Amino acid sequence: MNNRALLIFIKNPERGKVKTRIAKTAGDEKAYQVYLELSKHTRKIAEQFEANRLLFYSQFINQKDDWSAEDFQKNLQAAGDLGIRMVAAFQKAFEQNEKVVIIGSDCASLTSNIVEEAFAALDAHDFVVGPAKDGGYYLLGMRAFQPSVFDQIEWSTEQVFRNTIRNIKKLEASYALMPVLSDIDYWEDWLEYGWELTD
Repeated sequence: MNNRALLIFIKNPERGKVKTRIAKTAGDEKAYQVYLELSKHTRKIAEQFEANRLLFYSQFINQKDDWSAEDFQKNLQAAGDLGIRMVAAFQKAFEQNEKVVIIGSDCASLTSNIVEEAFAALDAHDFVVGPAKDGGYYLLGMRAFQPSVFDQIEWSTEQVFRNTIRNIKKLEASYALMPVLSDIDYWEDWLEYGWELTD
């Protein structure tokens, strides 16, 4: 068994289909560029420490993008809602790993140190969760496959984090919390963070 796996969910980048809430304010092109910048940031974080890195695409596996097949095991997300897709990804990862953490690609303030601390937290806790300011989470990890943590959650709402903790408590499991961070969901979020878009 390997010690740990990092799961990353990304969307296949298409103008008009990524960061749609940003697009409503700033247009499709800027929304597309924001998504590419966040994806690059996430990729750099993942490359900075040792783990089995499993990348899950939303629509098709792209063998020719900037995610190196040498550094990332490329997979396709399962069909269904976000919970179903995460259950399938965790189940696959636990076939060969003992600790598994998933991150998205929307958090500009995520660092490799936070991910490292999340894996370390699983030495003493059953779960680790990184709460997002919008009521969701940017990171979730576990040290045994527990699919019921995703049960009865209405995704993309302010209740995701709260209901996830509810499910953990139902399991009578222990959990650690990472710092609260912000996802980049709106143009105002991007402007507040202060990154420049590169042409």
